[in-house]
Amino acid sequence: MTLVDLLFSLGVAFALGCDAFAVGLAVGTRNPCSRARFRLWFHFGLFQFLMPVIGWYVGTSVYEHIKEFDHWIAFILMFVIATRMLRESLAKEEDADDAARGDPTRGWSLVCLSIATSIDALGVGFSMGIARMELFKPAVIIGIIAALMTYVGLHLGSRLSHAYGKKVETAGAVILYLIAFKLLTI
Repeated sequence: MTLVDLLFSLGVAFALGCDAFAVGLAVGTRNPCSRARFRLWFHFGLFQFLMPVIGWYVGTSVYEHIKEFDHWIAFILMFVIATRMLRESLAKEEDADDAARGDPTRGWSLVCLSIATSIDALGVGFSMGIARMELFKPAVIIGIIAALMTYVGLHLGSRLSHAYGKKVETAGAVILYLIAFKLLTI
């Protein structure tokens, strides 16, 4: 892995981890026990690892049919993801139904949160597959960074307001925009 590839992977990982960080902040305000914290950061990291893998395989399977304009598809996907992430980060905070009543680190609430925070990683993996980029190392980096950002978010959640989570999510969207424009040069 070259330095450029590493920096690309770290940038993508940070951008994708912003949702996990923001959710970690929100859940952290509930002061969950250590077992609940583990469940959340482990599952977020796992899903952030798996979703790019799934997206990559889908992206590589259609490559031969779209190789003439693949960079535009990758750009559009990343741009749409960044726009959605930016819109969510700028939306008014709603306190109603914080993912689920009760413990959000158990059962379907945990699965839904894990999917919701990693759905952007599916699009990133698809874009990487279309661009014929390496899969395993970036996916591992994305999963580890997401788990670490969730862990940090959980610990900071009891001290920081939800507004900081939104600002970090905005920074993540800006990074995704930069990556989208970089994809046009591939």
